[in-house]
Amino acid sequence: MTLFSYPVNADIDFLEMKRNQTMKFLVLPCDGIGLDIIDASVGVLQAANDKYGLGLELEYDEVGFASLEKYGITLRDELLEKASHFDGVILGTQSHADYPSPEKGGRNVSAGFRVGLDLYANVRPARTRDFLESNMKPGKRMDLVIMREATEGFYPDRNMARGWAEVMPDPNMALSIRKITRHCSERIARQAFKLAMKRNKKVTAIHKSNSFHMTDGLFLEAVAEVAKDFPEVELNDYLVDAAAAHLVRTPEQFDVIVTSNFYGDILSDLASELSGSLGLAGSVMASDSLCCAQAQHGSAPDIAGQDKANPTSMMLSVAMLLDWLAEHHDRENYKHAAQAITQAVDEVLKDPQKRTCDLGGSLGCQRFGEEVAAALR
Repeated sequence: MTLFSYPVNADIDFLEMKRNQTMKFLVLPCDGIGLDIIDASVGVLQAANDKYGLGLELEYDEVGFASLEKYGITLRDELLEKASHFDGVILGTQSHADYPSPEKGGRNVSAGFRVGLDLYANVRPARTRDFLESNMKPGKRMDLVIMREATEGFYPDRNMARGWAEVMPDPNMALSIRKITRHCSERIARQAFKLAMKRNKKVTAIHKSNSFHMTDGLFLEAVAEVAKDFPEVELNDYLVDAAAAHLVRTPEQFDVIVTSNFYGDILSDLASELSGSLGLAGSVMASDSLCCAQAQHGSAPDIAGQDKANPTSMMLSVAMLLDWLAEHHDRENYKHAAQAITQAVDEVLKDPQKRTCDLGGSLGCQRFGEEVAAALR
């Protein structure tokens, strides 16, 4: 289903044509509050489209429980192939813990996208806002980005060519296999250093090499090798347990954090909750040629369809998607739109009466989206 599009005017010059050329997004609401937060976020995206001439065309499809009911599987291979031909993807929340077994069609949607489309870089910023209460010590501030490798590590559904990376030799024993490769470690490190060059030129590598000598040792070795190409960037490292403590005690010391899948998953939730709320944290999954916006939090099925969800994370994820497209497709108007969405979200959040109920306000999901869209116009 196409939501909106803008035709190209043949009379305008080449640069203007490029600016207004149609770009296609695939929108997948998925489970729980996914439909609610995507509806609100698409309203904001449409306002940005109108104001900045993004030339967007949206097409909807089904994943998660809707796909399971219709096709017998939560994520079809043909949908992944279809997604690879879009300029961007907007993916809602998934209720993976409630899916049936993979043998019965319960495929992990996020993992399927990350591995199937090689969306190896899970980028998760966390920052405090002066006008919102954080969960840190008084006076502490945070503004960091976690660059998480997302295609291997301790996740059993994505580190084997065939089969599952957990086994039970007997009912009282379970084994899990971890995979770390030089290739994946180097490319996530390179993305971290490239981002650091645009920020404060500081990268912190997170690991547990005192216990995982080979796997985390290889990860650190790969990061150090990439660091040679970025002599202006300061590199240090922390054990993951120490990093968790320092995120609480001295979050201001961090700028760009690079880490493997499992550590990044945990630390990004910690950082976002410390900064104010997991519901305020944007997130994208990206390869070298495709980006997918996905809220950092879960599907909250208990409030699905009740207009109670906070769509901030999804809105900021959409803004991150636009920013990624601006850089990779030389679209200055996309960069302006991304900045405008982020600023509009903050502008609305500054008013306590315009916040959603989880932040002490009274607005529902859709009304909050309308306020953000209005702040854009």
